[in-house]
Amino acid sequence: MKYKQRKKALILLADGTIFHGKSIGKEGSAFGEVCFNTGTTGYQEIFTDPSYYGQLMVTTNAHIGNYGTKADESESDDVKIAGLICKNFSFNYSRPAADSSLEDFFEKHNTLAIADVDTRALVSYIRDNGAMNAVITTEVDNIEALKKQLAEFPSMKGLELASKVSTKEPYFVGDENATYKIAALDIGIKKNILRNLAKRDAYIKVFPYNATFEELEAFNPDGYFLSNGPGDPEPLTDAINLAKEIIAKDKPLFGICLGHQVIALANGISTYKMHNGHRGINHPVKNLVTGKGEITSQNHGFAINREETEANANVEITHVHLNDHTVAGIKLKDKNCFSVQYHPEASPGPNDSLYLFDQFIENIKNK
Repeated sequence: MKYKQRKKALILLADGTIFHGKSIGKEGSAFGEVCFNTGTTGYQEIFTDPSYYGQLMVTTNAHIGNYGTKADESESDDVKIAGLICKNFSFNYSRPAADSSLEDFFEKHNTLAIADVDTRALVSYIRDNGAMNAVITTEVDNIEALKKQLAEFPSMKGLELASKVSTKEPYFVGDENATYKIAALDIGIKKNILRNLAKRDAYIKVFPYNATFEELEAFNPDGYFLSNGPGDPEPLTDAINLAKEIIAKDKPLFGICLGHQVIALANGISTYKMHNGHRGINHPVKNLVTGKGEITSQNHGFAINREETEANANVEITHVHLNDHTVAGIKLKDKNCFSVQYHPEASPGPNDSLYLFDQFIENIKNK
């Protein structure tokens, strides 16, 4: 491998703190909320997950890029993170099944990345001080101008991002002769969710973020699904009203992540921005119905209010996060509706929660 000289780069946090690194290749600046993911694998799935739209991703695993990328392992059609911050970036890859290096993948998707960063120190800082806006840049001599731009960059709180990642037109997934028909609202949907539904003998029609109940109902679905996605759930008034209508008619409804938060808001339960969120593939959750533990994949910066959930006579908490006791799942006592805050479709894993897709299909059957 030929030695490659790389430009100096840095991370400037909203509070003025600076961390130094080196550019991967692309030059310029990228703004977003800085967050970290503790997963040891699955970086391509993370980078293409619509839930990460507008975020600067810090990967805590020391090596990123060492197994390359593979076209069918993306969770959407392009890179959704605003930029990558990592320790060791592998320009070469060793997996025979890969069809591209991560360097070429980022170049194709015009993504800014910086490496040689002390990610342990950066993650420790975010843990202590919370997720905040930041900029990664190769313009290391332009700090004062970048500080002004960063001060004007919008906060994630109150930010509606589902419209940025949702499909513009409805589309279909699966076998049209399947037993079940599911209408899915795309507020940032991942491909592996659709694969898991199709695998369970379902034909899915995916609708844009602002679709109406009448549009979904015209498909004559057996069940309804609200997807994961980025940003603050509170501005999603169309999705919240849609959830209210589905629930009022007692149709089978399942929500994941942002969809879970939308269902909570539809039932008068508020959401809040977390200190630094949950992002990783080893988060412990307890199923309060079965008493069993699950290791889960999580990716969210907002959560639903636990006190309000407990006070709501129509809502039962089904799952809790064992690290901080936040609400990880709910179901409605008198309606055919349930949701979870984490990702049962986790790719590349863990798979402890795949039963939730079976539960959704069972709910449809029973209805």
